Amino acid sequence: MTTSVVLVGVGGQGILLASEIVAQAAVAAGFDVKTNEVHGMAQRGGSVTAQIRYDQEVFSPLVPRRTAQVLGSLERIEGLRNLDFLAEDGLAVVSSQKIVPVTASTGGTPYPDVDEEFLRHYFPRLVYLDAVEMATQLGNAKTANTLLLGAMSSQLSLPGVARGHPKKREGKIRRHQHRGLSGRSGIGDGVTVGKDTILTRLRP
Repeated sequence: MTTSVVLVGVGGQGILLASEIVAQAAVAAGFDVKTNEVHGMAQRGGSVTAQIRYDQEVFSPLVPRRTAQVLGSLERIEGLRNLDFLAEDGLAVVSSQKIVPVTASTGGTPYPDVDEEFLRHYFPRLVYLDAVEMATQLGNAKTANTLLLGAMSSQLSLPGVARGHPKKREGKIRRHQHRGLSGRSGIGDGVTVGKDTILTRLRP
């Protein structure tokens, strides 16, 4: 069964590095790996999405909707905005960090009032943590992405790496990068979840 992982956040949080770590671990465990990245406006505080898929053989880097076993988010609203990728029984690992985009800080679009209770309504399996604070206590706030991976690790199906005995296999990661806009709807648009419409398009 193909394992699909989606990592999301904002430019500068280390999402692409985190996806590289997962991909390299999967190669070390002997899997065929394909990744897909969207980071067109990352340098200006825009959304960043990385998808990793691995199995004995993988034909596409794209994670279909409602199939990801794990969704990891370094920013709370980015996790909610990408909930459609997560499988019904999938695990969401969301950091409590709040990064208000320019469109909200200038009064153009309000930042949604999202807290742990709100997220649990949409993510039945949720690990909610303050990755930045935990990383700061360990001496380096920039390692928040690594702490997020640690919280996700039990769901990544990489037993050989977890035991410290990766399989010996030559592998190559096939990447598909998208530097332009990701085709998502415009600023201030919402996603309908049940009876609620949540403003989730805040960043370019």
